[in-house]
Amino acid sequence: MLDQGTAPPVTGDKRRTPPQAAGFGARLMRRKPVERLVAEGGQGEGGTLRRSLGMWQLTMISIGATLGTGIFVVLGEAVPDAGPAVVISFVLAGVTALFSALSYAELAGTIPVSGSSYSYAYATLGEVIAWVCGWCLILEYGVSVAAVAVGWGQYLNELLDGTIGVTIPAALANPPGTDGGIFNLPALLVVLLCMAFLIGGAKESARANTIMVGVKIVALLLFCAVAFTGIRAGNYTPFMPLGLGGVSAAGATLFFSYIGFDAASTAGEEAKNPKKDLPKAIMLSLLIVTVLYVLVAAVAVGAMPWGDFQGSEAALAGIMKDVTGQSFWAVLLAAGAVIAIASVVLTVLYGQTRILFAMSRDGLVPKAFAKVNRKGVPLANTVIVSLFCGVLAAAIPLGQLADATSIGTLFAFALVNVAVIVLRVTRPDMHRSFQVPFSGVRVQVGGTQVPLGLVFPVLGFAMCVYMMLSLDVITWEVFGGWMLVGLVIYFAYGMRRSRLAVDGADGVALVKEPVTEKAGAKAGAKTAAKAGAKAGTKTGAKAGAQTTKKAATPAAKAAKAGNAAAPRAKATGKGRPQSRKKARGKKK
Repeated sequence: MLDQGTAPPVTGDKRRTPPQAAGFGARLMRRKPVERLVAEGGQGEGGTLRRSLGMWQLTMISIGATLGTGIFVVLGEAVPDAGPAVVISFVLAGVTALFSALSYAELAGTIPVSGSSYSYAYATLGEVIAWVCGWCLILEYGVSVAAVAVGWGQYLNELLDGTIGVTIPAALANPPGTDGGIFNLPALLVVLLCMAFLIGGAKESARANTIMVGVKIVALLLFCAVAFTGIRAGNYTPFMPLGLGGVSAAGATLFFSYIGFDAASTAGEEAKNPKKDLPKAIMLSLLIVTVLYVLVAAVAVGAMPWGDFQGSEAALAGIMKDVTGQSFWAVLLAAGAVIAIASVVLTVLYGQTRILFAMSRDGLVPKAFAKVNRKGVPLANTVIVSLFCGVLAAAIPLGQLADATSIGTLFAFALVNVAVIVLRVTRPDMHRSFQVPFSGVRVQVGGTQVPLGLVFPVLGFAMCVYMMLSLDVITWEVFGGWMLVGLVIYFAYGMRRSRLAVDGADGVALVKEPVTEKAGAKAGAKTAAKAGAKAGTKTGAKAGAQTTKKAATPAAKAAKAGNAAAPRAKATGKGRPQSRKKARGKKK
């Protein structure tokens, strides 16, 4: 019996028991079985997602969503908080991300679906918690797209100024209220550009992202090589001017730069071998990104006094220009940054659409987000999300966006760590293609054998909570308001329209969750046609044809119809073998 919370017995014919009235609390905590989540993978309204991504593409998606945000854009926001100790802030955010990444890797290999932490929570913590997690992911992904796109215009202006001597007016290059900005047009344009890539398909988008990731890695390494010559020892003192509080605050702001591995987990339904490749992609990308972040941050604060970072959203290009005294290097870095930030927008926007796809398939948001076209692309989903994020990017200041994204990310990651612990307790024998380190080692705690590996999810949860508490009061107020709006939407819409509710699955378990009705009908029709052909009779052919027409008929009925055709044909005496040629001519 699948894990579905509290469930009544199942009848002997393996069908669902009649739905029983469930209490309000039971409906809030209903869980979706892991097997059902996996069985429904890729299936949308009118089509399916295509499995076309290998381990390399998944790693590039992860790096693409991560590398660029914290370095090219938010460094100017974090350095004034931590000073030269921003290097420690990056390490702190990276270690926090590592513990959560281990939990993500374990769950991504066990439940390889598009919903990421939303789906993990649905399988372990209940529907209302899953909704809250999904609502946080909407904040995390949608707002981070906008936050990153805001900084794109700054580097675009650097590039235009250094190449053709023309810049976009401040009123159209900055968000409202910042340096005379009225509407951030470049931010809207980069989101729409990425939307065009995503409409082309996941494989094509992944190919473009791989090229962009290669360009930005080369650009960052080039920055390190050039800026290293401008390092001054005096720039590292005082190393921690605002104390540990400043380091923690900067780390919390920078943490949203590490959401890349979460983006990789949203590709679970389009990966060729998700159980094997997703954990590898998550861990490899986190290692590469953390090393690059720390290296670039250390060189940057050594080459420019930390006080000069205040209000600079294109800090690296400015450092290159100051160190070399030439605009060529700054222009080159600005070109790399334009590509890098576009890559971040592309991959994070991709992740947002796939999370909404999973939530829509579960009935918690409108069906439009789950509709898939012939290319295997959720077209309406992609357009709606892109327009929303583009307008948001053009109208909201960067700092507020980054902090709101950080708290949403931290909350979702905390739930993922809890989900690992719950699944270990409720489904200890489930096959896991990846496990957090030391999972096989058990220690005695109060007379109970506890896996040592659970220490990592516990630490991951604790560090996420600690960094959430480091954020300012305004960010918490925004987060609280966002959660309140989300709960209103859930109780007004999602709770009643949930697939588990509509299908009568409140407290109902299934022994088998093999395929959907459409897949079952197809298999049943094939069985019926095969049985009819083997009998060689018109009766069998007719039964097979009738079964094919009834596409919504469950597999069991279709197979039964086909199997019944052969005995009837034999009884009429018309089931004698015919030559292949004669049978073909008779069919014509």
